[in-house]
Amino acid sequence: GDRVWVSTFHSACVRILRKNATKLGYGENFVIYDDRESLSLIKKVMAALNINEKLFAPKAIAGRIDQAKNHLMNSASYAAMAKDFFSERAAKVYVAYEEEMRKNNAVDFSDLIMLTVKLFNENPDLLKSYQELLRYIMVDEYQDTNHAQYKLIKMLASGHRNLCVVGDDDQSIYAWRGADIANILDFEKDYKDATVIRLEQNNRSTENIIRAAGEVVKRNTGRKGKTLWTDNPKGEPISYYVARDE
Repeated sequence: GDRVWVSTFHSACVRILRKNATKLGYGENFVIYDDRESLSLIKKVMAALNINEKLFAPKAIAGRIDQAKNHLMNSASYAAMAKDFFSERAAKVYVAYEEEMRKNNAVDFSDLIMLTVKLFNENPDLLKSYQELLRYIMVDEYQDTNHAQYKLIKMLASGHRNLCVVGDDDQSIYAWRGADIANILDFEKDYKDATVIRLEQNNRSTENIIRAAGEVVKRNTGRKGKTLWTDNPKGEPISYYVARDE
């Protein structure tokens, strides 16, 4: 039992990187920047590059860099695909930002997963040792995983193929921060021998609410489909209210 890991993606990656950061050229005592510290450094880099904050919002630049890292793109690969005016400016900031982070022996939140994937790509024997350590893997809220998280799990699970994911494609609401619903929709394509168990009984809501929710969500495109049901009473009829504003 003391060998079980129960953690977020990021804390698991910190645990791996603390032991192996030197293989990527970082010290094991690397610093993890929070959003405020990252934004402060981005502003500093933008000033050095003479990029006007009024024309290019630092938060928007930070968001673009974060998006790139969620797709496992370092500054060089992002710069190579930057075509529009904003992307080109963001790419310049990303390159300089990455250099400054290296100098400071620092990583940001999005680096944690990207660097762990890089570590495993460059050190197959190390990946094999973690595949042996983490022989059974379970991921909750799988519908909200991004590409980097998907790649990390696929690498770790490819050793023993003991992977259980739990999620609901009808509750994917984090696309704005990089979540990719294709990860859960395409699960059986990656793992053709997967067993799918639909958990369709609802113990929380009334029958009227369950039926109405089902009618609404079945019109969504890109979903696996399920029929929710409940043993609960019918409950009050659903009412609706049209408001003038939020």
